[in-house]
Amino acid sequence: MNNAIYSFRSPDNEPVLDYLKGSPERKGIEEELKRQTKLEVEIPLIIGGKEVRTGNTGKVTMPHNHGHVLGTYHKAGTKEVEMAIKAAVDAQKEWSVTPWTVRASVLLKAAELIATKYRHTMNAATMLGQSKTIFQSEIDAVCEAIDFLRYNAHFAGKIYDAQPKSAMNQLNRMEYRALEGFVFAVSPFNFTSIASNLNMAPVMMGNTTIWKPATTALLSNYYLMKIFMEAGLPAGVINYMPGQGSVIGNTVVASKHFAGLHFTGSNGTFNHLWQDVSKNLTNYISYPRLVGETGGKDFIFVHPTADTEEVAANAIRGAFEFQGQKCSAVSRMYIPKSLWPRIKDLMVDMANDIKMGDAADFSAFMNAVISETAFNDITAYIDEAKKSSDAEIIAGGSYDKSKGYFIKPTIIQALNPKFKTMQEEIFGPVLTVFVYDDKDLDEAIELCDTTSPYGLTGAVFARDRAAAEMICNRLRYAAGNFYINDKPTGAVVGMQPFGGSRASGTNDKAGGEFNLIRWVSPRTIKETFVPATEYKYPYQKEFE
Repeated sequence: MNNAIYSFRSPDNEPVLDYLKGSPERKGIEEELKRQTKLEVEIPLIIGGKEVRTGNTGKVTMPHNHGHVLGTYHKAGTKEVEMAIKAAVDAQKEWSVTPWTVRASVLLKAAELIATKYRHTMNAATMLGQSKTIFQSEIDAVCEAIDFLRYNAHFAGKIYDAQPKSAMNQLNRMEYRALEGFVFAVSPFNFTSIASNLNMAPVMMGNTTIWKPATTALLSNYYLMKIFMEAGLPAGVINYMPGQGSVIGNTVVASKHFAGLHFTGSNGTFNHLWQDVSKNLTNYISYPRLVGETGGKDFIFVHPTADTEEVAANAIRGAFEFQGQKCSAVSRMYIPKSLWPRIKDLMVDMANDIKMGDAADFSAFMNAVISETAFNDITAYIDEAKKSSDAEIIAGGSYDKSKGYFIKPTIIQALNPKFKTMQEEIFGPVLTVFVYDDKDLDEAIELCDTTSPYGLTGAVFARDRAAAEMICNRLRYAAGNFYINDKPTGAVVGMQPFGGSRASGTNDKAGGEFNLIRWVSPRTIKETFVPATEYKYPYQKEFE
């Protein structure tokens, strides 16, 4: 083993390319989109480094053109899950003792492959399979994925560098062991980068994973898995398992080797998994680590001193980029009556101006929502607002799923601050506004804090800096990521570690070292150089 003490410097964040007309990157992505549009990819399971085909298959389609099939995927059954558990447990024995710099080199090579050789591949797969614009894909599937990989190598070094003090006649040191067993990584459809990080953060710290990818993100996630393997990831360290969540989850959680859950998704699924883990506690070798980021009902609170143009532009971006399918997307606003007429006009004009279309159409600001299930859930909220006397739709409200799952960006004015769309997560292009009387500022802040059970992201807009600070303090538990005069989306790895509490998860802050520390089990080792040879202490000798 190399005797050097190595530290990976804090990396620069991956630059976001512009994809302007005539640029090399624009030409490259347009060619890759055409290429992938013509393909129908077969997506197998990958267990212990080997492709496994079960014959029980499903289709991967474009959300914006659901008649277009991008691929066929194989579904895992109980037998395959048990195979993956064995592969992960076996691989952990060697991977956990592999020098951490070697593990880091795999992450850094994967980052470089995404930045160069596979940049267009990852963007096109995410655009077509998850219906993202080029900008939304670039900041996610490329830049954030790269940042997670590079920063995790840096953060791991900081953790390993933290060592206890030694005294005379002793040496104390801390060994940061991998968890004893495997980690179950359950990833969402909306961020390709999160799918990468849910696996590679534990892997960086010496763990192995069983990966349940979202069925609606299988194409980009399959390419990710192949990139990890090309980067030198040993067989069995990550086991790629498409399939039904209950089949995979039930088998995984029942295993005595289950050591951790790294999760991003719905509250219902996370709660169910947590309850199942609790029922199996006596079966496990160790208490599992449960790390989850779940729902959000993210807000913008507008102070009477706010700039109306800034509020409107950031609200539209924060609410409707990627069709509002971000955990951090703006879903509710509190706006003072004095500013409402101007903000309303601006927001309605912007919402009505938004173009929707195919992910390959670079003029479109929005594409389709992810699936028919999501489409039906979101439009049910819109229909309820149309019928309610407590709400008024002031922009959008129409939808069409004949070709793709398209929903117009919708703005609702709630006359009741506890109206359903002010409280419940919708996860779509629906923004609800409550207008408060300027004199009722304190009551409005209290409403913002208590109306929703979530605590993920939020923002305040105010020119009065003291007022912004007051609102920030009053809402200190309402958001794990809080923004002043900015939209509450777009957290950057290494700059704004991401996560919330309350019903939004365990707040273990992806994008910082706090998340990585969850994937180690420290062991303190003390060595005494000259051990005692008598059992009595010196002061007792006077009694001899």
